[in-house]
Amino acid sequence: MEEIIKKKLKVSAIRNGTVIDHIPARNLFKVITILGLDKIENQITFGTNLESEKLGSKAIIKVSDKYFEDDEINKIALIAPHAKLNIIHDYVVTEKKVVEIPSQIQGIVRCVNPKCITNNESITTKFTVVSKASLAMKCHYCEKITDQEHLHIL
Repeated sequence: MEEIIKKKLKVSAIRNGTVIDHIPARNLFKVITILGLDKIENQITFGTNLESEKLGSKAIIKVSDKYFEDDEINKIALIAPHAKLNIIHDYVVTEKKVVEIPSQIQGIVRCVNPKCITNNESITTKFTVVSKASLAMKCHYCEKITDQEHLHIL
């Protein structure tokens, strides 16, 4: 007799909206903050510390009736580089997207240079990504390079 394995949804389905999957569990709330989800009225469902073959432990966010522009969603690539988006229409996945590190990053990361003007005055940080493979970003103001090891999300 064959054994039937049933998969159960750990987080309920949504009719229309966006599902962001494969978020490292420890970064769930950073993703929520970066995307401004803590400031919107849409229904948001999330789960964390879910089993994942790739990540060990992952988080997932489901946002009803919200669709993100690529530049909005790519902001999370620094902390959730393997995140995948499923666009849902009438309970069906109609499109899949993968996050990509943008070429410009503003207001998300702190500059590593303690003397940088952005660390001493109320100025929004700006970086140009000089390497996506091994993340490296050059500060617009002081030109210091911030790498993955020294990345500090604001």
